[in-house]
Amino acid sequence: MQHTKIHRVVIAGGGTAGWMAAASLAKLLGKTLDITLVESDEIGTVGVGEATIPTLLTLHELLKIKEQDFLRAVQGTFKLGISFENWRDVGEDYIHSFGWTGQDSWAAGFQHFWLKGRKMGISRDFGEYCKEWLAAKRNRFAVMAKQGLNYAYHIDASLYARFLRGMAEEHGAVRQEGRIDRVEQDPGSGFITGLRLQSGQLVEGDLFIDCTGFRGLLIEQTLQAGYEDWRHWLPCDSAVAVQTESVQPPIPYTRAIAREAGWQWRIPLQHRVGNGVVFSSEHWSDDEAVARLLGNVRGRVLTEPRVIKFKTGTRRRHWHGNCVAMGLSSGFIEPLESTSIHLIQRAIIRLLQMFPYDGIRQPDVEEFNNQMRFEIDNVRDFIVLHYHVTERTDTPFWRHCRSMDIPDSLRHRIELFKQAGRVFKVPTELFGENSWIQVMLGQGLTPEQYHPIVNMMSDDELTQFLTGIHGATDRFVSQLPEHQRFIDHYCKAAPG
Repeated sequence: MQHTKIHRVVIAGGGTAGWMAAASLAKLLGKTLDITLVESDEIGTVGVGEATIPTLLTLHELLKIKEQDFLRAVQGTFKLGISFENWRDVGEDYIHSFGWTGQDSWAAGFQHFWLKGRKMGISRDFGEYCKEWLAAKRNRFAVMAKQGLNYAYHIDASLYARFLRGMAEEHGAVRQEGRIDRVEQDPGSGFITGLRLQSGQLVEGDLFIDCTGFRGLLIEQTLQAGYEDWRHWLPCDSAVAVQTESVQPPIPYTRAIAREAGWQWRIPLQHRVGNGVVFSSEHWSDDEAVARLLGNVRGRVLTEPRVIKFKTGTRRRHWHGNCVAMGLSSGFIEPLESTSIHLIQRAIIRLLQMFPYDGIRQPDVEEFNNQMRFEIDNVRDFIVLHYHVTERTDTPFWRHCRSMDIPDSLRHRIELFKQAGRVFKVPTELFGENSWIQVMLGQGLTPEQYHPIVNMMSDDELTQFLTGIHGATDRFVSQLPEHQRFIDHYCKAAPG
């Protein structure tokens, strides 16, 4: 491997991934590095990913970003979860919230107590024992210092990139305008030595970060890291996106509405609504998808529909040679659970933790790739779960999803929950037990039995236990202000 000290970091491409990497490296390691981001005004970014998950708050804490300043800059709203509509079946819906539900015992999760209560006819909806679920349903929200809500954001991705660019440049990162004409390599090692721009200028570096989107100009077109195609598990390969005017106050959750050949997102910001449909090109043409989307949006359409093609899967090596792929160049699962920005963040933090000051060493590269692959495989399984565990048989798309093969790792989780009501979380895995439980129950998978420790409670004790949790949850949520009212008080953005 290369044992040259790393001083010059070159980021190829801007957008969310590029500027997240630039801001993080500049703020946290900038005094020891020269950081250059190469970006062309002529090349647009995908820029439609506008929903996040709670892990983004961790990165913002590291970067010492003031939440109110950030939310004003990105016209942001708050997100307590995702409403899945028509996924289990047409007319059925549930919310996957970010909170914790109920109260576990040392031997069994809350779902076991809830299951017995359900058989007794005393349990409410599973989500009613979760304050984030109840707050989402009631359109209430507040940021609280202690024992508050677990939450994420809805953001304007283009404004977020602009916000991060300001931070990156403030801490010494340099933006180089220009299109990349070719990638220069060392003839011996194959390592990248520089990016030759169409102007003839050469941007040299020691470590390169590929944020060039789906094309993977460095990681794939140059270094040929390889790609693992997951379309046999994730059948959607296309998306259409539009923006619309707001016609009502923003709700504190994302809507994911299943359609005949895919699903539609609806993401409320302060100044507009982000809309789109993710679909299978085997079941809908682009024109059909555009028509279906435009027929199901509210408010005046502000932008022309953009069709985006993608191939779900992952790069076989995210770090290859002296190049690390982040964002769409590293792979794409699809936006159903808003994991794209999280995976960028995880790649950034792992690179910071393993940063090769004294040169690139194989054990670091292998560990980085192993950790990224483990996390991405688990995210993939969670997304596949939504498609496969369904009662829908009304269209060829959904019949295919019900009958398709699934990864063995997911099959094990499904059977474990179905037969024994058990779930597990492996360290560093993104989605916790409560996420799996909410989605499996929401998709119609009910365990065949509950843990016998539940029977240590009498019927009266179980009734009091469930009633007490719901009562405390209800009282907490009842004290929260309406979502719009809190935004107006806390982070209202200027019009525009």
